[in-house]
Amino acid sequence: METTVPERGTGGRAAPVPRRPGRSPALSSGITKAAARIAAFAVCQAALVAGAGLLITGPARGLWPMTTEDAAVEALENARTATLDTASSVASALGDTATVVGITLLVCLGLVLVPRLPRWREAVFLAVGVSLQSAVFVLITASVDRTRPDVERMDASPPTSSYTSGHTGAATALYAGLAVLVLSRVRAPWRRPLAAVLLLLPLLVGLARLYRGMHHPTDVAGGLANGALSLFVVGRALLPGHSWVGRPPADALGIAVAAAEQQPAPARRQATVIVNPTVTDEATREQLRLVLAQHGYRDTPFVDTTAQDPGGGQTAGALRAGAELIVVCGGDGTVRAVADALAGTGVPLVLVPSGTGNLLARNLGLPLGPADALAAGLTGEPRALDLGRIEGDGFPAVHFTAMAGAGLDAAMLEETSDRAKSALGWPAYVLAGAKGLRAPRMRLTVTLDGGPELHRTARMVLIANIGTVQAGAAPVPDARPDDGLLDLAVFDPRGAGGWLRAAGVLLRGGGRGRGAKGPGANGTGPGTSGRETTAPSRTTDSARGPVEFHTFRRAELSFARPQPREVDGDPVGPGLRLAAEVRPGALTVLMPAGER
Repeated sequence: METTVPERGTGGRAAPVPRRPGRSPALSSGITKAAARIAAFAVCQAALVAGAGLLITGPARGLWPMTTEDAAVEALENARTATLDTASSVASALGDTATVVGITLLVCLGLVLVPRLPRWREAVFLAVGVSLQSAVFVLITASVDRTRPDVERMDASPPTSSYTSGHTGAATALYAGLAVLVLSRVRAPWRRPLAAVLLLLPLLVGLARLYRGMHHPTDVAGGLANGALSLFVVGRALLPGHSWVGRPPADALGIAVAAAEQQPAPARRQATVIVNPTVTDEATREQLRLVLAQHGYRDTPFVDTTAQDPGGGQTAGALRAGAELIVVCGGDGTVRAVADALAGTGVPLVLVPSGTGNLLARNLGLPLGPADALAAGLTGEPRALDLGRIEGDGFPAVHFTAMAGAGLDAAMLEETSDRAKSALGWPAYVLAGAKGLRAPRMRLTVTLDGGPELHRTARMVLIANIGTVQAGAAPVPDARPDDGLLDLAVFDPRGAGGWLRAAGVLLRGGGRGRGAKGPGANGTGPGTSGRETTAPSRTTDSARGPVEFHTFRRAELSFARPQPREVDGDPVGPGLRLAAEVRPGALTVLMPAGER
């Protein structure tokens, strides 16, 4: 049962208290309400378009302009040429079922997988709009029986009624839907010309269907209306800024705070939220404030990072001011800067992923939605994680949470612009990495825990505290952030076979392959994936393959020539040296209960 408390500023009107912590009217998506309205308006849409068809084929068939339709189709038949035949075939294919379904699927996958933040609402808008058009089309063709024009038809006639044009309706739902997304989500100057081209495509499809003798003009008009109404109905229900969307009330924060004040709660730590403003919009901030209020954290300060100080100074200031809990809302670079300032303090950290990679959060299995991640952390348990400490010529010693490295990966990060990351998400790194393949191999010397020097050539080296990166790739599959060790991966593929084997390591995500451990390391041999906690592993020269792995507590790497280097995704400039060591349990992170 829901209980109510007086709502602020509304003269005592009762406001519902959420059943679960972290949920509020501001976080409600209104899915049930939107689905019900889509269904109701879809019935009206089908009745409207089908009624127009029954009118066209019944009482109005002897009226203008229906009386001129046959003449118009015959005129197009007489105007046929080989060039126009080819052009109409291409245009008609844009509305084929296979084409529409294929493009819809690819665009929806792109909206979910490519951007920095998945565009779930936009993907659902396009998929539901195209699907709704198809469902209404089936109902209409079953209700309106109309024969196709009495001309030579250039395509096989499907067993459906001529009314409406399914090709035109599907093309309208797809390409006009894409135009809506371009106009609402793209800010580039070419968005209007692109949207105009997309809106032109359904008209070309309709004209092609007339030219090929498949439909009457009113069939095409019915298809245009069906597709457009489908987009209107779904857009009003799903796209932000419209009246059917479950938007938060203007006083949602007051509701959440009032509800939280009525709940008996233990004393809370003094918290500070460190926010990267380039990846955290105002709507996300409001959601985080609501979650904080619902968990008893009231009037929590939000401190923005800057280009000059990505989070370390803000965290140090919060600690001096008495903060007992730090919430970090940003990407890998922001998390690294905050963790660097927290190292060894024992002050717990809550991770709210908002960047491109979010590698630590992904490897810990944390929720990737900001509100869900914060709620999970605030109700979680402390867990001690390792940090890596790294230094080199040209930059001071810093801590890292995920990975550092040199060579191809660092060059890839240097070549990727902020604009490309914002537009494409993590695939931008892959595109930039193609340039680094032309660079010569590096020559390096590796010393692990004071052992003998290892001389290697490599495309890149990774010093890892975690194992997996974006898209499920696992360049260092056995690395864990709580085992008291760091991992070194040396990538040196040669030829097509070597690159294929290296790709297999990245995509397999399981234990290490050939050459993972040298013989004699705690009784493990090559090909095992066991982890020792008392001694680092070694790899013999004879066991080396395209990817070579080691574990260590301290490593020193020196390069024959300056190499690009990076720490947790941030380039630190080229240099000749890297030295890294593990700091076991140096960072305390609040994790959901049971996450180990």
